[in-house]
Parts: sequence; C-alpha cells; structure tokens
Amino acid sequence: MRIRTRWAAGILAAGAIVAGAFTGASASATPAPAAAATTYVAPSVSLKLSPSSAQLAACMPKAKVNIKVDLTTDVVGYDAFKIKATGLPAKRSFTVFLLEKAASPFGAAEYIGDITTDQWGNATNQFRLIVQEAFSSTIVNGTRVRVDLNQVGMWFAEPAGDDFCLGEGKGPITPFDGDDSAGTQAFNSVGAKPLPAP
Repeated sequence: MRIRTRWAAGILAAGAIVAGAFTGASASATPAPAAAATTYVAPSVSLKLSPSSAQLAACMPKAKVNIKVDLTTDVVGYDAFKIKATGLPAKRSFTVFLLEKAASPFGAAEYIGDITTDQWGNATNQFRLIVQEAFSSTIVNGTRVRVDLNQVGMWFAEPAGDDFCLGEGKGPITPFDGDDSAGTQAFNSVGAKPLPAP
C-alpha cells in the first residue's frame, strides 16, 4: 500500500512539472489575475423642462424638472427615460408626452407615462420606451408622412390640478390623459435642445 501511494504521488508531481513546462510557469507561480470585465456605459442625453407660461412659473418658483435618457435601444431594445421633479405642487399627478412640437399646436403626441408628487412636491419615475427613434406616421392624401417626436411636455393629469394657479374652473380641459380629460400643459421643452432624432 505504501509503495503504491508513493508511486501515485510521483506521477502527479511529474504531471505538474510537465504542465508547467508547456505553459512556461513554474510549479510555485501564482496564477495571473483575470482581466477585469468591461462595463458598458450607455450614451445619454439630458434636458430640463420649463413652466409652460409665465403665470405657471410665478406659481411654481422653485419647480425643476430634469430628464435624462439612456440611449440603450440597440443593446436592450428600449431606452430608459428618467424624470425627476422637485418644487411642484404636492400630491398631484402629471402626464408625460413625447411631442412633435413642445408648445401649442403640439402636432403628433405619444403618451409615455405619469409622475405623481409626494407631500413635498417631489416625484421621480423611469419609463422604458424607444425615445431616440420615436416617431408618428400616417397617410395624408396617399402619401406617408413621418414626424419625429423629440420634444417633451407635461400636463396636469386632472382638470382641477391647475386650479391653485389659474383659479378654480378657469383652466382649460385638454385631452392629454388616458381618460381624455386633463388640465393645462404644466411644463415643456421649449428652449431646450431636442432629444436626438435618428
């Protein structure tokens, strides 16, 4: 038994030496560290929304709405549209749209999601959709018409949502919500660089 054990140990040692000779490594060498995995950093674009009128700006003097879009469609099939708002009226919902034109007349529009402020007037959300290549297409007089949707607008989701600023029942009722009944446009991207078009 003792002879067989020594013989097996000798075979294993010899194998290790031969393996070291083929790899150029000595039996006592430590393995090389694995190459660090590279992390994909998606290109992104950012823009700020402004109140849609001087009256709304005066009613919301501390309002800030920032948008960042991670352009990841080519990698995962959608872009990440991140929105962060502070200084807005508390406990109100807003609808968010991609638009052909940021201000009236808006042209084509795509409803992409909602944000709702907390008791301090802050809100965040993230939507997964195609942003960089967003477009509307229709047929006009037999000709296909395509328009890029590279502007952004936000509306008070409820008609009464803007009463604190415009007065009770004095704001318009607009169709910019799923139930076809929203308040006035609260913020838009007028003056900001448009989102990238294809």
